[in-house]
Amino acid sequence: MTAADPRYPLDLVGVGIGPANLALAALADDQPDLRTAWYEQRPEFRWHAGMLIEGTTLQVPFLADLVTLADPTNPWSFLNYLRHQGRLFPFYLSERFHCPRAEYDDYCRWVSEQLSSLHFHHRVDTVKWNAQHEVFDIDLTPLAAGGESPAIARVHARNLAVGIGTAPHVPEPLRPLIDAEATAPVIHASDYLEHRSRLLAAGHITVIGGGQSGAEVFLDLLRRRSSGAERLHWISRSPAFSPMEYSKLGLEHFTPDYTRYFRELSEPVRDQLLRDQWQLYRAVDQETLGEIHDELYRRTVTHGWPDAVLSPGVAVRTAGRVGAHQLELHLDHQPGGGRSRLLTNAVVLATGYRERPLNSLLAGLDADLGRDAAGRPLVDEDYRLSLGPKIGGSVFVLNAERHTHGVGAPDLGLIAHRAATIVNALSGEPRYRLPDRSAFTTFGAPVQQPVGAEPERRDPGGFPGTLPPPRSIPV
Repeated sequence: MTAADPRYPLDLVGVGIGPANLALAALADDQPDLRTAWYEQRPEFRWHAGMLIEGTTLQVPFLADLVTLADPTNPWSFLNYLRHQGRLFPFYLSERFHCPRAEYDDYCRWVSEQLSSLHFHHRVDTVKWNAQHEVFDIDLTPLAAGGESPAIARVHARNLAVGIGTAPHVPEPLRPLIDAEATAPVIHASDYLEHRSRLLAAGHITVIGGGQSGAEVFLDLLRRRSSGAERLHWISRSPAFSPMEYSKLGLEHFTPDYTRYFRELSEPVRDQLLRDQWQLYRAVDQETLGEIHDELYRRTVTHGWPDAVLSPGVAVRTAGRVGAHQLELHLDHQPGGGRSRLLTNAVVLATGYRERPLNSLLAGLDADLGRDAAGRPLVDEDYRLSLGPKIGGSVFVLNAERHTHGVGAPDLGLIAHRAATIVNALSGEPRYRLPDRSAFTTFGAPVQQPVGAEPERRDPGGFPGTLPPPRSIPV
């Protein structure tokens, strides 16, 4: 594969094909004047394959697909997917608002298989700015089915969209447990389904982590263990197995309005808010908590109290292996204090994910990258990295901006809006009409109207504009 001519660059190259970049690719596909290409090292689209547990549903409504909240007429919508699969009427009659998680994965794969701009089995290695041609040089390696291909390719683009997602996180005290060859399995929840049978064969299983993944894994294991012989332990650092904030006004934190407000706050205030808002994104939905309680109660009817321990307010201080088949966890109990030791035969780490660092991929741009006081990249309102004046192109980031854009950054409900914002920024015009207002909540101090001023009128969709005066209605 030979290098492309830098004199004829692409308008946009995407690195990584997860839901965020797939949404951008889907909206860009409707813009014939934008030349784009997207690269992903995996052989096909997969979305959290290890957590597609039977019966689990998406935590956002089906309208939070790749395109609908920016363009309901787009052919890559979830409803159009259902039509093509012959399931539109069954879905309608099922009265579902939250689709099965496995169906969302299949929907995204359906889109990915039809967009010609997507290239799987390609690993992006380096990105550099070519000052002579004012383009980004992107070196990538096509991956053969059996591993690496010796051929190196180079493409050129005026702009980049980096959506490399998150990676499974293992807290420092638990890292001594990681040993792929050991008999006693220690599995991150991201790989749960692949290793479920191995986990179920263990005598005693401990699930660490009190968020949605931990709850779903615990419930699935509970349902698959015999009554009276469950031998399960679920621990969490959180003070309680708390329900996720899912009120309608609470969900307005996942709107463009809140994103705009969050961006205007100072860095210390933003960081504190993210810590305080853990119930918006790190808790468990009420339905799952109810199903766990129902399953535990059902077992008490015929077999007495189940052999399952649920322990909130517990942190793992140290951990290690004891022989070939046992794991030892040293626990700190809060807020009452105290310590204990737990011996178990298998551990599931439902300890979440962390944003993949951009440093290695964008090492060639590091000297020109603006950073905040904590060393994190600065990201503007259009999801662009702050780059020095020597670099004329833009690097957009997707799901790497929670520190600047708030809790909605990784949320599926905002991926279409973010993608449309980027398309508008690329084209220099509002190709996609985005709402000026999206929440009933007023975040921050309201804008004061001058005394006697006529309030701004808006059309019913919340877009600024000129509307006719209200009709005079006889009394």
